[in-house]
Amino acid sequence: MMETLMNLQFPLRRELMTTVRLVTGGVCSLAGLDVDESEDCKVCVTESLLLLLHAGYSSARVCFEREGRLCVSLSGEGKASSEKRPSEEEDISVALLQALVDGLEMTREEGGVSCISFRFGSL
Repeated sequence: MMETLMNLQFPLRRELMTTVRLVTGGVCSLAGLDVDESEDCKVCVTESLLLLLHAGYSSARVCFEREGRLCVSLSGEGKASSEKRPSEEEDISVALLQALVDGLEMTREEGGVSCISFRFGSL
């Protein structure tokens, strides 16, 4: 059975990234992840939020759930612009996610990534 640990919804602004990163660290600790997994998870949440920001979303929702493993899903909400902002960093963000997470799923819509989900921890 999936247990919801925390849901966050917030304006997607760079100055809030540190706050979300700190919350992610707390949730990782609650979920029993070790230090290395927690650091990787924080990096992946930050990179995912940057992908949503570059896709033009004005807010984001992050959901942390546990079903043996920590499941993280992020989605963009409220398109601030219909045009994708070009980003040379997008390829790096995607490569980091692919290297660090299990079960990466990304949904793309016009303008870029709209939803990202992944898992951390052992079963």
